[in-house]
Amino acid sequence: MGSGSLGGGQEEQERVQYIPERRDSGVGSSLTRPANGSPSSQTFPWHCFTTPSEQLTCLAGQRYDQLSASQLLVLRKLAMLRLTALMERFSPPYRSGWGWAVPKFIKRMRAPDYKDKAVFGVPLSVSLQRTGHALPLSIQGAMDFLRKSASDSTGLFRKSGVRSRIQKLRSLHETSATAIVYEPHQAYDVADLLKQYFRELPEGLLTSKLSDTFLCIFQHIPEEYRLDALQAAVLLIPDENREVLETLLVFLDDICRHAQENQMTAANVAVCFAPSLFQLAVPRSASASPRRRATTVGIPDQRELSENRAAHECLTYMIAEHRKLFQIPMEMIQQCHLEQFEPTTIEELGSLKSFLDGALHVLIVEAREKTKGWTMLQHPDVELAFKKPGDGLPLRLWRCAVEVEAPPVELLTRILRERHIWDTALSKWRLVSRMDKQTEVIQYVCSSMKPQPPREFCILRSWRTELAKGSCALIELSVNHPNAVVPLRGVRGVVLSSRYLIEPCGAGKSRVTHISRIDFRGRTPEWYNKVYGHLSALLLTKLRDSFAQRAEGPETKV
Repeated sequence: MGSGSLGGGQEEQERVQYIPERRDSGVGSSLTRPANGSPSSQTFPWHCFTTPSEQLTCLAGQRYDQLSASQLLVLRKLAMLRLTALMERFSPPYRSGWGWAVPKFIKRMRAPDYKDKAVFGVPLSVSLQRTGHALPLSIQGAMDFLRKSASDSTGLFRKSGVRSRIQKLRSLHETSATAIVYEPHQAYDVADLLKQYFRELPEGLLTSKLSDTFLCIFQHIPEEYRLDALQAAVLLIPDENREVLETLLVFLDDICRHAQENQMTAANVAVCFAPSLFQLAVPRSASASPRRRATTVGIPDQRELSENRAAHECLTYMIAEHRKLFQIPMEMIQQCHLEQFEPTTIEELGSLKSFLDGALHVLIVEAREKTKGWTMLQHPDVELAFKKPGDGLPLRLWRCAVEVEAPPVELLTRILRERHIWDTALSKWRLVSRMDKQTEVIQYVCSSMKPQPPREFCILRSWRTELAKGSCALIELSVNHPNAVVPLRGVRGVVLSSRYLIEPCGAGKSRVTHISRIDFRGRTPEWYNKVYGHLSALLLTKLRDSFAQRAEGPETKV
């Protein structure tokens, strides 16, 4: 976890607050207690840091997915400044706005819910909220199929498929609840389907706001500055768009590796794919908030030809240089101050029992529905709310609650020992150290969409089963442990706080409340505000549904 500030007199990022107060039984310095001996929910930490931060160095050349939400917040501000400076320096006067002008009149429009769509025409953020995958698994499967077909499919993406077969395959994506098998289908049909998917994204992969910017970089900025400008522009698009963009560029580069067999070089692929990514041919008099650009009718004018050429050059360049686009440039590191917060060690927690007892007390208080400070959100399946802990970190604290058809102890066992049943992202886990019968340190790895690295976590977790009325609780937080090594190509995420309270509610049912705050690395605070709560709710519904088969089984005579 980290934070930082921009150089050159920029406003400094608010830092994590470490309040020097009386220690209690050796617990970390941010843990304080009121006079009655119970920890206060306002002062008990909702993070796993007990020591001041250190300045982060040696980042140049590393990927953005190595950075915390706080660090990315700083770099995104710097990217905006850098890109603005380049555009104002090299753009002609009539393009000084380069798409950033705010419309004079903004009509508040009701956001569509996309309930009638499953894959095509669904924004990446909505797909991520619904399924946990920004790029639908069926589309990822199409890419994998085309990779295998690339060597023997001459003119892939250039040759058209058969419209009736494409429509049938498209309908299958919208209605099928199981994985789609692509082997019986023609590669050219699947390739056209893939282009359709990206062309029909409501805001486009590069977004309505920034599509113009990518074009301007190749229309006006000199060649020696283009990589710098592209790196800044890539950092400004939403995180889910950036990750899908990298997935697409790596895929297109894989297709181009077979250019001797399929005649599809990076330039040829760009000719076919650019119209699906860039929003081209819109009249300058159009609305300041366009949906998708209109199609030009008749002979294109000089401006349209220039934009088409820029789109082709931009995509060709991004395919060839995709590895550099998602790396942190040296110039950006030199202009800002980034701080790194490392998770605590078990020794730094002091009295482990006191810390866990304090965390448990605060969990019970905050799990109540009417606790102050929480903002309730509408969700079809769970009770969802968030609050801002006010400790200087930009991540919200999220609370989800749902009823489950299982008694508390059985539900706790499902969370502790059977996570693979309800969390499909879990790829492996291992026991690092056992502290006592109810406390241990574990390490687990969650898969990510390729080429994103897997996220690895090392957490201390402790559970209680002897609470009042048969309730159970689980406390989790990240710790540094010498026996937990980050796997090759992995990124260590940080569980700032994760706490489950499981209460019986009659008839063999339980109410589980999960309060969490996790930094997966490589995502900005905007991503967490928009997506994290939905992902937490999705996991909790999967946990609930893992017991559904037993609940829906045949009745038995007693």
